[in-house]
Amino acid sequence: MARRPLPRILSNGSAQLARSRELARTAADSATDVLHPLITITRGLRRLAAAGRRRWTETPKEKRGALLFMVASVMLVVALLPYGPLLATVTLMAAAAWKGRDRTPAAPDGPDESQTERLKALYEALVPYFSTAEDPEPLYAHGGAWDKAFPTYAFDDGGRISHLVVRYPAYFTDGEAEARARIEHLLAAKSGRGREYHFMWDEEGNQVTLSVLLPLPVDIAAQRFVTTPGETVLGFTDPTQVRRTLPLTYGEQQRDVPPVVWRTGLRSTEPHLLALGQPGSGTSTLLRSVALQALQHGDVVIVDGGGTGEYACLTGRDGVLAVECGLTGALASLEWAAHETERRLIAANRAHQAGHPPPDDTKRPLWILLDRPTAFTHLAAADDRKDPQSLLQVPLRHGRPANVTVVVADQLDSADTLSDAVRQHTRARVVLGPATADQVESVLGAPPHTTPVDQVPPGRGYARLGTGPVHRLQVPATPNPYDDATSDAHRQAVLDLVPPRTTPADGETVPDPDPAQGEPEPVEPETETVPEPEPVEPDAVPVLTKPTKAP
Repeated sequence: MARRPLPRILSNGSAQLARSRELARTAADSATDVLHPLITITRGLRRLAAAGRRRWTETPKEKRGALLFMVASVMLVVALLPYGPLLATVTLMAAAAWKGRDRTPAAPDGPDESQTERLKALYEALVPYFSTAEDPEPLYAHGGAWDKAFPTYAFDDGGRISHLVVRYPAYFTDGEAEARARIEHLLAAKSGRGREYHFMWDEEGNQVTLSVLLPLPVDIAAQRFVTTPGETVLGFTDPTQVRRTLPLTYGEQQRDVPPVVWRTGLRSTEPHLLALGQPGSGTSTLLRSVALQALQHGDVVIVDGGGTGEYACLTGRDGVLAVECGLTGALASLEWAAHETERRLIAANRAHQAGHPPPDDTKRPLWILLDRPTAFTHLAAADDRKDPQSLLQVPLRHGRPANVTVVVADQLDSADTLSDAVRQHTRARVVLGPATADQVESVLGAPPHTTPVDQVPPGRGYARLGTGPVHRLQVPATPNPYDDATSDAHRQAVLDLVPPRTTPADGETVPDPDPAQGEPEPVEPETETVPEPEPVEPDAVPVLTKPTKAP
């Protein structure tokens, strides 16, 4: 069936809405200018009436008769005078206009004394970087005019700089990263520590713009995000960095927040993810958030090298093939994942050669999540066994066409212990927790456009997808629901997203555990008499039509 073209109001509705909004705003401003005298007089009459009502209320009851007689006498005298009502009306309008005037104090034309001293100090600090002895008309000189170097500035309520445009001479080497980093560090130090600043360099106009970034929201709990299959929300960022927003629930309220969306699948250019951070920075929270989103449309294999039970809530759930915390189980699960990747590739290749669509068992996404795999590296070396990271080479190299996605999370101190395959094939990168600009650049491959701070909440960091820009990132709160330190609201939010328990083969349904009461007692299935298997003829060889799903 042929598609009908979209109506014109829908195809270019955004432009028409923007134009209509601009026309409405212009009309409202014009009407306000024309009706400003009437608005002022109406406001004054309302204030005069309120003052009269307040005076009548404050007058004692025994004196209200005399006050009423005096007001009536004045009105009678005014009515009997020639042109009395006209003069009274003019006087009343003048009093209302005076009473209804805008009493908001006018903003000062320039900075006050303290703000001027701050700008002068910043100007003097930039002189050694933006001046040279050969310049005949230096823009920066000791004791020079700072207002020429700072055409635009703004201060917050605390008297600190919140917005600043800095002009610099054309001979400054703004194309060198080190020179830019020195200027950014100086501006951030002189403008006030403990805040995040965004720097935008305009090489053509020879100026740099400093802006103070608002803190990212930390009260976003785990929930179902409005995404399509193949899209994973890593966290949320600034509204100026992305054009897309997601509707989120904050208790009984809803708000649109710009997300950082990671796309996986056959057409993804960043099929695998690497997350690094300090202890307690939120890398395990990020993996739990990714696992809960992946379980909506795929299967998950989790390897926990920390051994702290961060993923115990996912054990035995629908779609969770394995949650391994030991070296033997990790090796078995990753070896099965490598064989499953090869099987999917072979099945898809045979289908393509025969001109058929890929089999259904190769279309369901398979996620391999590893938390601190470097911990198993030391154990494997001590026991003279295979390193689990070596089994990731096949899923990392050939996982994209097989719908296999690998997510690795580890600590920044153990980044050198990661295998070459992990470092080469994880093009989506995340850095969480406090980190220097050099550490962020070494992981993401590009420096951030903001100044990192020393104290950040859990789940706060930076993200970069492939060769895209570096985004500030705040991971949604997805704590371990079995942790005693987890709040009831966050615990319930995670438990609402966890899939139900896997139904055993005998039909018994295992109930979900209550974190307050602990794990339920296991239910023993009824014993059944298993008949003896019949002997199989030598020629009758059984054929496995479907491979084993879990190790």
